[in-house]
Amino acid sequence: MAAHSSCNFALTNPIISQIDSFSKKKLSVPLYFFSTRKASTNPWLGVVDSSLSLSSPVSALQSNRRRRIHKSVISSLPTANPDLVVSDAKKPKWSWRAIKSFAMGELEARKLKYPNTGTEALLMGILIEGTSFTSKFLRANNIMLYKVREETVKLLGKADMYFFSPEHPPLTEDAQRALDSALDQNLKAGGIGEVMPAHILLGIWSEVESPGHKILATLGFTDEKSKELESFASESGFLDE
Repeated sequence: MAAHSSCNFALTNPIISQIDSFSKKKLSVPLYFFSTRKASTNPWLGVVDSSLSLSSPVSALQSNRRRRIHKSVISSLPTANPDLVVSDAKKPKWSWRAIKSFAMGELEARKLKYPNTGTEALLMGILIEGTSFTSKFLRANNIMLYKVREETVKLLGKADMYFFSPEHPPLTEDAQRALDSALDQNLKAGGIGEVMPAHILLGIWSEVESPGHKILATLGFTDEKSKELESFASESGFLDE
């Protein structure tokens, strides 16, 4: 009896009957979805074409698989000394840890909203990279990232909250000299091995009036520790392996 009454309700209800009749009709236009968005440029992924039509989940998956990610790799760091610019065969090579330390230093300068990448940012970059012998050496001597950040703000002050750093904050003069010193140390050693974070740290320490040197000295880094690190760096070109 209940089943019979429900059947009669479905047949007499105009809304349900309209839905039923609509479902039996054949659609003249397939229900495909088309994207009208144009290609957009992403600084990390390159040009991403988002105008692909997603006619089915399978084609959408295939189109995602066909997308390629364009990337560029930095092979050297900037130098202001023309005497250090030599042929590609003799050009010192920067280790990937040194390059990453530099990139992390730039990023840290942007986080602090500073207009330039200074020696203090290079020092923080070495600590942020975290896997190099130099980074471990600093932490073993109780020179931590958070302490360097605190000393940086004490020394240089807080930036204006409404200021936005450039994408690649330019190097300060002392930071550029620190990088040139790192290259020079490698060349004096005969260009054996790669330029490592140890060379960058020694370059920072050589700039006595720089913020990086002052912060290191405040946190207990001394000439003796610098010589200890330099002896390690000269003994082996594989400290950062």
